[in-house]
Amino acid sequence: MKVIIVGAGISGLSTAWSLAKAGAEVTLLEQGSAIPSPMSASGDQHRIIRRAYGGQTGYQRRIGEAYEAWDELWSDLGEKHLVDTGFLLVSQTGADQSIAFRDSLEAGGYPVERMSAEEAVARHPYLDPDTVHSAAFSPEGGVLLCRRIGSGIASWLRDAGAVVRDNARVVALDRDAASVRLETGEKLFADRLVVTAGAWVLKLLPELGGHLTGYRTAVAYLRPPEDLRAAWEASPVLLDTGGTVDGYVLPPVAGTGLKVGAGLHKVKSGDADARRVPEPGEGERLRGLFSPPFARIDEYAVEDVVTCAYTFTRDEHFFLEAGARSLVVSACSGHGYKFGAAVGRRVAQGVLSGDAAGLRQWLEARD
Repeated sequence: MKVIIVGAGISGLSTAWSLAKAGAEVTLLEQGSAIPSPMSASGDQHRIIRRAYGGQTGYQRRIGEAYEAWDELWSDLGEKHLVDTGFLLVSQTGADQSIAFRDSLEAGGYPVERMSAEEAVARHPYLDPDTVHSAAFSPEGGVLLCRRIGSGIASWLRDAGAVVRDNARVVALDRDAASVRLETGEKLFADRLVVTAGAWVLKLLPELGGHLTGYRTAVAYLRPPEDLRAAWEASPVLLDTGGTVDGYVLPPVAGTGLKVGAGLHKVKSGDADARRVPEPGEGERLRGLFSPPFARIDEYAVEDVVTCAYTFTRDEHFFLEAGARSLVVSACSGHGYKFGAAVGRRVAQGVLSGDAAGLRQWLEARD
């Protein structure tokens, strides 16, 4: 079976990997100048893997499969690109989202340790004791090293005989014919077509705008005060910093930077290429969202700001649209990366078996 995959983010790369292992003839097309593309959601330094999902218990249960799929990938690549830091939930009020995350873990029987404010600050001295209500820690989580993963899968695919092309911008596709046309005018044909174009899917298939909404956001990389550097290097992921900003933090591990991001910072955007240059003062505005719960926030230097584009469904579940010869997959609803290897395996199974209903059930994770 010949398969064209449009988009070499983590979903496209993992689908190509799983299909190639099954013997399919794979052509993977990426519009960017490198894989992973620095403009894609998969091109940043690192992303979180974690089990906590609050009310989305279907995704919480699927993390076990995600870890299994990542382990299969590490075996094929010959190197593990996951740092097992665990994750921390910080509550500022005793009634914020971090409490819901903690409670969902406890209800599911997953490992989580409750901490008082005093215990949390003693372990993590970057926290401001006057703004922390409580905290909780789970050992089941960590940091996925995106750039190493992307380049590693691309190299594996080429060695396996797959066709991997960057600078290959698709400008039109025919889902019924499983064909695409590139910006150069070149046309490609296959038996099956898989579209994993992330936020750019709305440019190729604007009719999906009723299901998917594009957003633009940004993350900032900070340099902490020197006396807190060691604490940050030993820190777990902060999945939720409490309060109302939906803040998260990835520690500086394995050569990465200290990254902060906030759900509050995202805005709707109908164009994945729009506003991709960081705005003046954007890093400082992002930094300011983290006091509380961090102490001495003004002493953190902004080293870089990176913009990102995502698509979301209304309820933040993954999306699938299936045709006779095509699949359009969006696992980009803000939490797609951690499931990347598992999504790829499942999509590949859907392509080979034709079981779109089973694939949709798994992707939407409503059970």
